[in-house]
Amino acid sequence: MAQLRVAVQMDPIEKINITGDSTFALMLEAQARGHSLFYYTPDTLAMRDGVVSALVSAVTVRDIKGDHVTIEPAIRHDLSTMDVILLRQDPPFDMAYITTTHLLERIHPKTLVVNNPASVRNAPEKILVTEFPDLMPPTLVTRDKAEIEAFRREHGDVVMKPLYGNGGAAVFKVSAKDPNFGSLYDLFSVTFREPWVIQRFLPKVVEGDKRIILVDGVALGAVNRVPTGDDIRSNMVRGGAAETTELSKREQEICERIGPMLRELGLIFVGIDVIDGNLTEINVTSPTGLRAIKRLGGPDLAAAIWDAIESKR
Repeated sequence: MAQLRVAVQMDPIEKINITGDSTFALMLEAQARGHSLFYYTPDTLAMRDGVVSALVSAVTVRDIKGDHVTIEPAIRHDLSTMDVILLRQDPPFDMAYITTTHLLERIHPKTLVVNNPASVRNAPEKILVTEFPDLMPPTLVTRDKAEIEAFRREHGDVVMKPLYGNGGAAVFKVSAKDPNFGSLYDLFSVTFREPWVIQRFLPKVVEGDKRIILVDGVALGAVNRVPTGDDIRSNMVRGGAAETTELSKREQEICERIGPMLRELGLIFVGIDVIDGNLTEINVTSPTGLRAIKRLGGPDLAAAIWDAIESKR
């Protein structure tokens, strides 16, 4: 494979926790393959007379805590001169994030942006998944109080979470007769302008929330994330414990159903969440899990992702 010029759009690289950072895993793999590696933060993006640029630094990465990167002085670069851009900054999925997808769409696919910026913009995690209601737990998207109360009467215990949230932030279990519901509704209504998601609570979340990685629409690895203590959130950033796992027949069926759509949308690196055979999210913005899967003896999915990227270049 010819050497590629690879730029990574991400949060400040010096602040990442390399132990579990999937972006860092992708950068290590790109460097190992001999690709030229660059980095920039989304706040330096600019478009002048149709030319999209950013303050770009050449970087060298090392899998050494406390000494994981050397950053060269930043120079403003026309991003269309890159072969590949990894769109990897973390949410929140707000208008700033959406604006970066509009800018990157100007240079894609001549410069391959992973994941496809138009699809990332049109398919946020908790909306794309609603294309498959039969694979999901009962789910309501609204900010209308009467609708939420009717949903609770029908389903009992529910989970409420922001439509554009991430990392388990502001995820609440609301019991069938919860005296805090009114206050929680008020809090959500003044905090979030968008609707939020209400789903039937799945008690087997205590056994784990499975993160399955799909590469170009094919399931290649998974990790089971188990909540700790009395927390219902299994996200590893919230203290969830990572365990080895295999895909059940139901989970394989879920992946086979959604895989063709992911390929069609140009979503090369996707992480889905499955609880007790129920698909709850399709993560396309900045999915994680690569390092945990490899650390637990699973496949090196960073290599598989780069195989897929190189095949498209």
